[in-house]
Amino acid sequence: MLRNREIQILLIVMGSISLIAIVAAAFISPGSEKLVAVLSVLLMGTSLLFTRWKYRELEKLSIYLREISNGNDSLDIRDNKEGELSILKNNIYKVTLMLSEHRLLLQRDKIQLTDAISDISHQLKTPLTSMMVMADLLSDSNLPASKRMIFTRSIRIQLERSDWLVSSLLKLSKIDAKTIQFKKNRISVKNLIQKALEPLLIPLDIKGQTVSIAEAADVSFVGDFNWTAEALINILKNGVEHTQEGGAIFISFSENALFTEITISDNGKGISKEELPYIFNRFYKGKNAGEGSIGIGLALSHSIISSQNGVIDVVRNKDKGAQFQIKFYKGVI
Repeated sequence: MLRNREIQILLIVMGSISLIAIVAAAFISPGSEKLVAVLSVLLMGTSLLFTRWKYRELEKLSIYLREISNGNDSLDIRDNKEGELSILKNNIYKVTLMLSEHRLLLQRDKIQLTDAISDISHQLKTPLTSMMVMADLLSDSNLPASKRMIFTRSIRIQLERSDWLVSSLLKLSKIDAKTIQFKKNRISVKNLIQKALEPLLIPLDIKGQTVSIAEAADVSFVGDFNWTAEALINILKNGVEHTQEGGAIFISFSENALFTEITISDNGKGISKEELPYIFNRFYKGKNAGEGSIGIGLALSHSIISSQNGVIDVVRNKDKGAQFQIKFYKGVI
């Protein structure tokens, strides 16, 4: 401690003041210089002891900061006493917590990115392998024209499926990372449903399925029109795929003081009780899933709706089919 320049300066100043005081006391009263000398020594000793204690506390802070830099976030340096040193300890602890949370967020983002890349790689492996095999077959000059048409059509289907898969996974990753800013506009539910049904009109017509909409006047909510439409498209697409030819899909919507509700149900194959807890998990495919099902559409819908102060639930109909209940709350819940 005595090697510190500020301590040396302090001792020189205090020693000089004490010497001057002793000399002055000797001129004022004989023998008083001894009393002044004793008091000076006591004051200098007390000051050194206090300074030594302060340096020990600063050393503890230094050790604490080194531990934090090494990744040890479990230390607690908070001090409920009064004084500038206690305030400094509490401020350092607050900064430590903030840095710890920031590091956890970075680790989470890194894990999410790794998972997204892994998911994309895993899901693309099968269609890519299939396309490579068919591409090799197409290079055969003796391949019949009918087979060539079948393989070409199959490759196109696989490419479209891969494009949709990559696009959906990237959207999910962006939603998870909270990099998407959802708009907050007043949305007419009637217009939203019409928008969501547009890309499904041809599949509905091919399977001879009907869509019944129980309309309600002036039903709306605040959200992002395009993203919410995409969520409904995936839910409706799931209903089309799991409903037999000639089946029916029912849509209704309503509004109250707490939330706006959209209900989508069908009379298709339905969902077993065992599958209900996993229906919104990524890459989960139920027992009745089609051969080309990937298990990403409902997970994307769930993420989009949840990010807009909404909830989505699925229940089994009493007879058959499934019912999706979507609620957009008007306040934070």
